[in-house]
Amino acid sequence: MKKALNVPTFKNEDAERAYWAKLDLSEFFEAKDFKPVFFQDLKPTSQPISLRLPKFQIARLKEKANFLSVPYQALIKTAIDKYLLSI
Repeated sequence: MKKALNVPTFKNEDAERAYWAKLDLSEFFEAKDFKPVFFQDLKPTSQPISLRLPKFQIARLKEKANFLSVPYQALIKTAIDKYLLSI
């Protein structure tokens, strides 16, 4: 730690926002001061979508998911994730 950070009391949110916008935290902290943090209960927000698939594809998805003992929607999400990581 380079020097102590003394945070003043603010009159309102605008004053606090202006203070943090002007402040350069590199004057107070070094890379070694930070520690990794894991938020185990943090889950990404999800949004429902409508996707039209032929009935035979949905049936095959459900069969494959049943074989793998996972919900079929989780299987779809995993497949999408794998595809997005590969491109």
